[in-house]
Amino acid sequence: MTMVKKIEIKGPIISNDEQEIYDWFGMEATSPNKVKQLLNEANGEDVLVDISSGGGYVDSGSQIYTELKRYTGHVTTEVSGLAGSAASVILMSGNTIRISPTGQIMIHNASMDAQGDHRDMEHASEVLKVINKSIVNAYTIKTGKSEEELLDMMAKETWLSAKDALEHGFVDEIMFMEDSLKATASTGITTMLPQQVINNLRNSGIMNKTKQEVVSKEDIKAMFAEFKNEMLNELKVNKLEEPKEEPKTEPKNNSSVVSLFLNL
Repeated sequence: MTMVKKIEIKGPIISNDEQEIYDWFGMEATSPNKVKQLLNEANGEDVLVDISSGGGYVDSGSQIYTELKRYTGHVTTEVSGLAGSAASVILMSGNTIRISPTGQIMIHNASMDAQGDHRDMEHASEVLKVINKSIVNAYTIKTGKSEEELLDMMAKETWLSAKDALEHGFVDEIMFMEDSLKATASTGITTMLPQQVINNLRNSGIMNKTKQEVVSKEDIKAMFAEFKNEMLNELKVNKLEEPKEEPKTEPKNNSSVVSLFLNL
């Protein structure tokens, strides 16, 4: 009986140098090196890649896609929850692609932070267009759709149900169906750590402590002091900008992560 190695793509798609930070927090996240290590352990055996991720970094998603495409064993990719953005690119790497009846796929244009004058903004725009055309290649290879059609779907931020994904050729079959529906032819919702948190962790020295050492609350307070102040200032600005005529609403940035840092 052929052995199948299971690989999980969970949480945001991150860079290799950020993996230890997410692991330290006990947060699910997937980097290229993590997948590469699991593929090396599989040693040519068939692999089942279980995907539930809202996406993350485009280049990391591309590296994972490439590692899976060049793997010598049979690769089955499955959407157990959401395969969004960069995770949807990874999904396309499977020799066989399946989706849960309750699963979803989301494709959209790449985005990035940019600053500078009009020339910098024009350059950023051109870079993003190139990135979109790179991403769309993975969808074209799988679905057979034209680049123009897929770029249009990305521009509209297209969400696909299991049935939609099957009809558009993004998957080969829907899982758990009695007659196993198969194709005849073929957010971002991420919980990524704010960059300021990652930078503070790297500069704090806390990551150098052994697992046996206890990180005190004072360490955490000192590490996130700057980030906390930024959040407080941002919340104050949001409050000042609220229309006096309208009922007050909760600030947009009052997320669970922000609340954690403000309560330290």
